[in-house]
Amino acid sequence: MKRSRINEIIREGDAFIRSFGYSLPPFAYWSPDDLKSADHAQIKARRMGWDITDYGAGEYDKMGLFLFTTRNGLSEDLGQRSAMLYAEKIMISKRDQLSPNHHHLLKVEDIINRGGGTLVIEVHNRLEDGTVDRKGDVRLTCDGIDRVLPAGGHLKLEPGESVTLYPHTWHAFWGEGGDVLIGEVSTVNDDTSDNIFEMDIGRFSTIDEDEAPLHLLVSDYDDRL
Repeated sequence: MKRSRINEIIREGDAFIRSFGYSLPPFAYWSPDDLKSADHAQIKARRMGWDITDYGAGEYDKMGLFLFTTRNGLSEDLGQRSAMLYAEKIMISKRDQLSPNHHHLLKVEDIINRGGGTLVIEVHNRLEDGTVDRKGDVRLTCDGIDRVLPAGGHLKLEPGESVTLYPHTWHAFWGEGGDVLIGEVSTVNDDTSDNIFEMDIGRFSTIDEDEAPLHLLVSDYDDRL
């Protein structure tokens, strides 16, 4: 992706988020120099901040996702009884923009439609060999109510509705009828190792630096902080 396009997506996404009365934390608006000069150790270690991905495919409007991680625990703390064992994100899935089929090895997540269009989630179980189960029914919990969908079934979440997804549940999603503001509340989030994709794709974008970054992405931190 071109950095200029990422900067544009950040501006558009921030305006969309604000239109629902949701405010990002102050560090969201720090320039790269501001972030470098601040005490950014926890922000970097916890991978908090902007995350714009086209999954390396180069067609963001067709397959991509806007994310901002507002808080996150540390993977090494998992298993402790008293620690920050949770994470929170705000995301935008554009109309008909695919977030491709994937599952997590550790993360349990609530996916919440915070506003906008309908969030459509396609679900499958995982077979013992790790591949997609195209036959078995998928059992889900939606706002405290048990649901059963056939393999490949489409769960449609209207604003205010949510689903809990457990590890090994394959899922893909997109917006229907409009762009969707999505909340995610989960156990500790590790995007470097806990995303298993059905397609041969990457989690982060390759960036063409055609202009200076408006804000750093979490994928910039290792090289720029």
